[in-house]
Parts: sequence; C-alpha cells; structure tokens
Amino acid sequence: MDVFLETERLILRRFTDADVDNLVALDSDPGVMRFLTGAPTPREVIETEILPQFLVEDGSRLGCWAAVERCTGTFVGWFQLRRPQWPLEARGPDDAELGYRLRTSCWGKGYGAEGSHALIGKAFTELGVTRVVATTMAVNIASRRVMEKAGLRLVRTFHVAFADPLPGTEHGEVEYAVTGDEWHGLARPATVARLDDGSPAARGAPTGR
Repeated sequence: MDVFLETERLILRRFTDADVDNLVALDSDPGVMRFLTGAPTPREVIETEILPQFLVEDGSRLGCWAAVERCTGTFVGWFQLRRPQWPLEARGPDDAELGYRLRTSCWGKGYGAEGSHALIGKAFTELGVTRVVATTMAVNIASRRVMEKAGLRLVRTFHVAFADPLPGTEHGEVEYAVTGDEWHGLARPATVARLDDGSPAARGAPTGR
C-alpha cells in the first residue's frame, strides 16, 4: 500500500487498478451524487476516465487519494488536492483546490473534517501550497460544515450557469479558503478534538466557526 498520509483513524493511499469496484459503488450512491451530478457515474467512465486520472502522478505531489479506515481497511471514499478548476475569485500559481467524496455509511463520523484538515496541513507544510480553496453548492450544508471544521472560512457566494442545474442551484455555489499564513498563524499543537457529532478528529487549527 502506497501511503500518502495517515490520521488518527484514516489512511490516505494511492489508488490502484483494483479500486474500480470501490469507485463504482461510491458513485452509485444517490446520497453521494445528490449535489454532484444527481445520477450514478457509469462504470465505463470510471474505468476509462476517472480512475486513470487518479492514477496519474504529474510531479506536483498533488492528486487524489483513496481513504481507508486504519482499523479495518474499509474503503471510505477519497480526498483530493488539485489545481483550481472553478472560476474562483483569486487563483494563484500555488493555490490548491480541496475535494472529498465519502460513502454515506461513513457520514456523521467526522472523517471528512479529519481527512481534510490533515491534508490541508500537509499542503502548507510539505507541498508548497500557499492557499487552499474548496467549493460546493450553497445548499450542501453537510459539506460546508466539513470545510468549516477543517479550518476553511467562507469567502463568497457565486452563481454558475449550468446546462442541467440540480435542485438548489438557484441558491448559488459557495467558496471557502484558507491561506498558509492564516493556517500557521492560528495553528496549535495537534490534539484530539470532538466534532459536533461527538466523534474525535485530529485538530491543529481552529475550525473557522
């Protein structure tokens, strides 16, 4: 297993060809896809487009990593740091966009905030990133809570004209961000914190709330 990052409860590792079934199951979950495409991702698309992209290592040390539980090895979902793709308010050459996608059976355990927080910390201390951004639909309250708990703050609400808008699109998209200076200025020694749902998560910076 090619481990990229470990937290108290998660291991983030490189994807392999054997992860096809994991990704198909993840993208077939209606709850997971509700605020993304609203429909399952075809297996062929995962096999020929998505997984090959996840397998690429371009030398930037950014990428997408499979997340598994440390205690069981169970596939939880994935976390990603990539060059910003959205029409973000301010893109710098060293910005990175945070993304995550977790199985609904793993929701409510604090995994999203735990993995995101650790990945953001690595981005600022080892990967040369100066600003981390993340976006979601304004109505996706659960994802917004993850961003806040991970240390990002709300920057703005903006609107995008989609050809096939999902319910709630009329409320816009939200952008969250944190800079390396903000992160290091507010960081504290890592402790085990309690999230709102009562589950533990590694914490080294304020939640942004």
